[in-house]
Amino acid sequence: MKSQKDVIAIHGARVHNLKNISLEIPRNKFVIFTGKSGSGKSSLAFDTIHAEGQRRYLETFNAYARQFLGNMHRPEVDKISGLSPVVAIEQKTTSKNPRSTVGTITEIYDYLRLLYARVGIAYSYNSGKKMVRFTDDQIIDLLLKDLNGKSINILAPIVRSRKGHYAELFHVLAKRGYLKVRVDGEIMEIRPSLKLDRYKNHDIEVVIDRVKVLEKNKKRILSSLKLAMNDGEGVMMVIDLENDSVRYFSRSLMCLETGIAYAKPEPNSFSFNSPRGACVSCNGLGKYKVVDEKKIIRDRDLSINKGAIAPISNNISDWILSQIELIGKKYKFSLNTPFCEIPSIGVESIMHGIHDTLKVNLKSAGISKVYKLRFDGIVNFIEEQSKSNVKSVQKWAHKYMSELDCKSCGGSRLNIESSHFKVADKSIYEVSNMDISTFAQWVNSIEYSLTENEFKIARQIIKELSKRLSFIIDVGLSYLSLNRRSQTLSGGEAQRIRLATQIGTRLTNVLYILDEPSIGLHQRDNLKLIDSLKKLRDIGNSVIVVEHDKEMIQQADFIVDLGPGAGIHGGDIVVQGEYKVILKDNHITAAYLNGGRSINVPKKRRKGNGKYLKIQGAQGNNLKDINVSIPLGLLCCVTGVSGSGKSTLINETLYPILNQYFFRGEKEPLAYKSISGLENIDKVIAVDQSPIGRTPRSNPATYTGVFSDIRNLFSNLPEAKIRGYKAGRFSFNVVGGRCEGCRGGGKKIIVMNFLPDVEVHCEECNGKRYNRESLEVRFKGKSISDVLNLTIDQAVDFFEKVPAIYQKVKTLQNVGLGYVTLGQSATTLSGGEAQRIKLASELSKKSTGNTLYILDEPTTGLHFEDVQVFLDVINTLVDKGNSVIIIEHNLDVVKVSDYIIDIGKEGGEKGGYIVCNGCPEEILSCKESYTAKFLAQELS
Repeated sequence: MKSQKDVIAIHGARVHNLKNISLEIPRNKFVIFTGKSGSGKSSLAFDTIHAEGQRRYLETFNAYARQFLGNMHRPEVDKISGLSPVVAIEQKTTSKNPRSTVGTITEIYDYLRLLYARVGIAYSYNSGKKMVRFTDDQIIDLLLKDLNGKSINILAPIVRSRKGHYAELFHVLAKRGYLKVRVDGEIMEIRPSLKLDRYKNHDIEVVIDRVKVLEKNKKRILSSLKLAMNDGEGVMMVIDLENDSVRYFSRSLMCLETGIAYAKPEPNSFSFNSPRGACVSCNGLGKYKVVDEKKIIRDRDLSINKGAIAPISNNISDWILSQIELIGKKYKFSLNTPFCEIPSIGVESIMHGIHDTLKVNLKSAGISKVYKLRFDGIVNFIEEQSKSNVKSVQKWAHKYMSELDCKSCGGSRLNIESSHFKVADKSIYEVSNMDISTFAQWVNSIEYSLTENEFKIARQIIKELSKRLSFIIDVGLSYLSLNRRSQTLSGGEAQRIRLATQIGTRLTNVLYILDEPSIGLHQRDNLKLIDSLKKLRDIGNSVIVVEHDKEMIQQADFIVDLGPGAGIHGGDIVVQGEYKVILKDNHITAAYLNGGRSINVPKKRRKGNGKYLKIQGAQGNNLKDINVSIPLGLLCCVTGVSGSGKSTLINETLYPILNQYFFRGEKEPLAYKSISGLENIDKVIAVDQSPIGRTPRSNPATYTGVFSDIRNLFSNLPEAKIRGYKAGRFSFNVVGGRCEGCRGGGKKIIVMNFLPDVEVHCEECNGKRYNRESLEVRFKGKSISDVLNLTIDQAVDFFEKVPAIYQKVKTLQNVGLGYVTLGQSATTLSGGEAQRIKLASELSKKSTGNTLYILDEPTTGLHFEDVQVFLDVINTLVDKGNSVIIIEHNLDVVKVSDYIIDIGKEGGEKGGYIVCNGCPEEILSCKESYTAKFLAQELS
């Protein structure tokens, strides 16, 4: 019997579908929760264990603080003992802030800033020469050495390339006792009438002293030097009167040739989130939005009346159309003239505006009328709307704008001074753009370019950088760069970055809970990830991972298999123990682990329809000008290590091309030369892992459209007709039928000032979303709220006699979502679940048999058995003549595909090549392919 200190004991857990379960999880071990999708893994890990840990943390706050945080209810569990402080590392924690990068999340950029502030070498942005700084004694010694016996002028620069007449400045200098100034290279006396041309740029230096450089004058020179430094704000000039040569000296960093001086660097000098380091033009964002005329002009062959100008194609403004009509009268075109035939001066006036008059002869009346043309142009109109405080208007304007690198900083985000500090001949922007593996090599080579004193200063910084970089490499993210924006990271990448950061903090006695960290990770890097999780364990932490990966289950210290089914059929502990104990079980997870069940390789691979989509010269991100032929009429898998270029090729190049071609999509594809074979398909459908909605009000029923059918059904019931209820009465988004306490949300949001917001049940409707009158209307004994709480499996039986509803819910069941409820909040769905809901929504529509489907890692969150169900759906699609492209690492999917395109060999800059392609058996002979090595084990 283990002592209470050795286990986390859970008694009577009943959250969601958990069936009053009790178990003991060993502490300081690597534990896996597995089981079918919807079996209760997340309910146990996150909604029970993590929720209780969060609640206990809030209870440590004093009463005053808690009144602002609100109350967090205890999860439905009798007791949890042995619980450590809990840290949850989920997939949905990616920051959408454009200022957040891989470097800032991992804190590596903080150490990098410190390195550049302490040992960075400054270079002039004008001359490119190394900047220098002097002490007063060094300046005196240099003057005595280089100009001994010569007469010099000591001057203080007070104005640099600025316009103005400066009469007041000369008056102040005269009052202070100065007699001469040097203006634009010419020395002149200060007179009461001295005044400069106010419209020209001027350089002004005040003459502090004229002196001969001799040892006996050293005291006088030092005094003049200090005065010059004070007036010149740390910079002074010395002119050799024999040859008029100029030398600059500064206590700060300064260019000896041009006199440019930099402030003393501090860590925030290299922060794009600080006013001291950020580029002034883009405010540290590195990008700016401009109106893109290509997006404004939809089709040059159309007339304006037919919709050539996209922003006004829906007659958004009669006034704008009337102004364009007047411009047409001036330049001899009409609103029915094809846009390509409008004269260039007319196009210029439409786009950028015109301020003129127009005289029109009215022949019927025998008079002339003068119109005032005061039109700012479509471009300026969109720019103005983009600054609107109304989000919907701003969003509309952004549709016609493109994001470009800032012209001032070139995308570096930093100001010009910060961009010209270097360590080992690299600026901070250059090293931030390296992939992590290259950056790690650079960090380890820095010491050879530093002086002995510099290395003493930098040694500890280099050590911390190297340690943190190794953690990121260990979790399989060596292909990322520090400058990569966090909003572009996948859920799996963001989760592994947080994992690497947590390993770097070296916390102990913490319980870490992770949600499928292997998502998006190639099998080659899986062992590195497992080793990282074991490192967390070995320094004295408990690690619980919700996971389906076979290799990770094999490496775990303790496994909890939940099930046996999903939804109401799950929520029990099927088996728990070490891996060898699990293997002896006869339930479904054990069957896939011990070989009792498996996903079979097809006896015959499809050959396709003989047609291809061919992309020539794909060059986006790290793609190396590759040519790709994608066969149609079969299941094609795009594989390769993480960061090799799979998403760049398919999601960012191919899909935007097809989306523009078929649906006039707005997103611009990444660089490519040409594409052929578009005529071989009639539409494209991309099913990614982005949420089906960003608010709790979005759910599977609303997304698939089945909720409209359900509301219509309820509005046609006799009780509803007697009361005069329309379909809108049964919408939780419409005033009238919904509960006004929670406004139809079923839960109230408590804003947490220091933690994520907390949801609590609405006490007025008890989470039912609707008011009492709406809930009184029932179909087969169930209210509209009861229907939303049905699982998909239950809904299939419940609506069996209602064809319009049955077809849609049956499709959701077919993609393995039978355990999800119709009204489950979109924010609680995993990326894989969201992707399958989108797939079901498309499958419920009529298939043309000539559609291209693109899926991005659809097996996310799927148990072995769920993968089999998913593959049955995909094979049905392909058998109807459609084409399916899947970006995938799951070998169960890869091995059953008809064709593989393997990209690599490595990630990041070392990737972007086509390593091999062909049917699975053909690529096994490719020794360069990591995928082939692991696939060989599956096909053997």
